[in-house]
Amino acid sequence: MDSIKLFEKTFGASPVYDISAAGRINLIGEHVDYCGGKVMPASLNLKCRVLGRPNGTNVINVYADDLDETARLFIPEIESYRGLRWGKYQAGVADALIKAGYPLVGCDLLYSCSVPFGSGLSSSAAIEVATAVALNEIAGNSYDLKEMALLSQKAENEYCGVNCGIMDQFASAMGRKDRAILLDCKTLAYEYIPFELGDYELIVANCNKPHALVTSKYNERRGEVEEALAALKGVYPEISCLAELTPAMFEAAKHVLHGKILDRATHVVYECARVERAAAALKAGDIQTLAALINASHDSLAKLYEVTGREPDALAYAARETEGCIASRMIGAGFGGCTISLVQRERAESFKEIVGKKYRDAVGYEASFYDTSVEDGVTVKKI
Repeated sequence: MDSIKLFEKTFGASPVYDISAAGRINLIGEHVDYCGGKVMPASLNLKCRVLGRPNGTNVINVYADDLDETARLFIPEIESYRGLRWGKYQAGVADALIKAGYPLVGCDLLYSCSVPFGSGLSSSAAIEVATAVALNEIAGNSYDLKEMALLSQKAENEYCGVNCGIMDQFASAMGRKDRAILLDCKTLAYEYIPFELGDYELIVANCNKPHALVTSKYNERRGEVEEALAALKGVYPEISCLAELTPAMFEAAKHVLHGKILDRATHVVYECARVERAAAALKAGDIQTLAALINASHDSLAKLYEVTGREPDALAYAARETEGCIASRMIGAGFGGCTISLVQRERAESFKEIVGKKYRDAVGYEASFYDTSVEDGVTVKKI
């Protein structure tokens, strides 16, 4: 059954809006967004699609077609849905919008998501941004996409309990076709960079080990880098985030850090430097330098930040060993999820076959490969 017919069957009326927000990859700059660093995401053709209509009540009904689950969110009690198994992201966004002064109306929303859950491609951000846009469109509100990204992040932080940075929601809301975004996560200054890889294409692979951000070591890593920042402020009291440290500044002060805290800060400082170099390489069409930086990013995430794990490592290193591949790394929060690989276009299909077999032999189950393209982050259509 197509989505419009399913909407009509579920809610007894036709949808008025067809809205989508994208999942994302991050070319480079992992685990630096919450340290004030720059990142380089791009929005994908994998999207969260929302069909919606006003329903004349004060209830927001949300339905997921893949889960066959419905949640009823009573607008006057929107703060009370934090415990929902499904629907709390939508409730969190509605709560953030109301607190920011956006009036909402009751509506019916059907969700159809092609961003794989737990993949590191930011299905949660796609859901949040699509919800924010849908609720505003249905209520007839004027809105700014950058603010919708910020309110979506606030919903995930404060309502859903995930201490994420701004990158995912910003990429979902602000992405453009065939462009990467060089985003300063501290200032939200950004620029679009043509996403042109020459003879290579970007292949996204999912290791199919689910990860849950709230229960993973993600929040632990945030605490560790905050501890590093506090110690380094003893040397550089003027800094407000780790990303403000150049490698030279860090080398002169790292004696105040020890053990794992030193490792975590080393990753952040040098990853931030890699982002700057990668942006210059992409602008110059220097794909070989970009590839070397992508590989160095994964190695740092594995050895210094310790967020990869057996499956992402097996997938990334199997890719690098395969002819035609010049770079591969984990993306997302880690402990599962996806890799991105730069692969010669003519070898793309054989790459998937060879890496899939290597990965299956190494871990005992299948990886998934996605045909992706870089597309606009948000689309809005009136039906």
